[in-house]
Amino acid sequence: MSSPSKRREMDLMKLMMSDYKVEMINDRMQEFYVEFHGPKESPYQGGVWKVRVELPDAYPYKSPSIGFVNRIYHPNVDEMSGSVCLDVINQTWSPMFDLVNVFEVFLPQLLLYPNPSDPLNGEAAALMIRDHTTYDRRVKEYCDKYAKREDAGAAPEEKSSEEEDASSDDEIAGKADP
Repeated sequence: MSSPSKRREMDLMKLMMSDYKVEMINDRMQEFYVEFHGPKESPYQGGVWKVRVELPDAYPYKSPSIGFVNRIYHPNVDEMSGSVCLDVINQTWSPMFDLVNVFEVFLPQLLLYPNPSDPLNGEAAALMIRDHTTYDRRVKEYCDKYAKREDAGAAPEEKSSEEEDASSDDEIAGKADP
């Protein structure tokens, strides 16, 4: 087993043991979802996001790719793609960092201290600079609308429409007599 794959497994296990809900996308331990809760004492408190993590083959020497699956209103997160603009992940990543750092330090810091001067969401950045109270209200509206635990549940592509149709038929018809 090569060093990067050993480190990948170790970091993933450490993340799982840190009480984060982790859902694997494939068997290679390189793509997975993590349930992330908004930091306390912030407008994001109470929000729950599904964050997609993709580890490159050269991890930990190359940074992971991080993106929010459900929508979030933030100057440094692209509203449609969920891509995160965070220097420590995108430019100053070091092999000394691990996945727990991403979820316990980097993402909470991003939400607590947005950087409107380097935006991926120009509207959020402008609103934050112009009217911080309205910005906070909009963040909370997005949390209420898009960041509930059920929004961070199963990925949309995981359930086919046939499965949905079958489950709704069962609910209508009820259970068969014994």
